[in-house]
Amino acid sequence: MQKPTHSLPSLFKQLGLPSGPEDIEKFVTTHSPLKPDLKLEDAFFWTPAQAAFLREEHLEDADWAEVVDQLNLMLRTKPIVGTQK
Repeated sequence: MQKPTHSLPSLFKQLGLPSGPEDIEKFVTTHSPLKPDLKLEDAFFWTPAQAAFLREEHLEDADWAEVVDQLNLMLRTKPIVGTQK
């Protein structure tokens, strides 16, 4: 049996955040890059519930882990401003 997969917009919905493409881009641009030694779930911008969800999903290597890793990678890259409209 194959594990269910989740998308980045569905992760944002799960976290209670706006989940449109522009919303996700704005979130990533606003909050990146994260410091290399900072765990994703320890970033200042998460609510306690959001941080707990991210921590649990990462630690349990649950079905959300792949998309959580994707978000983590996106937040570690310095955004390039002005290349897209």
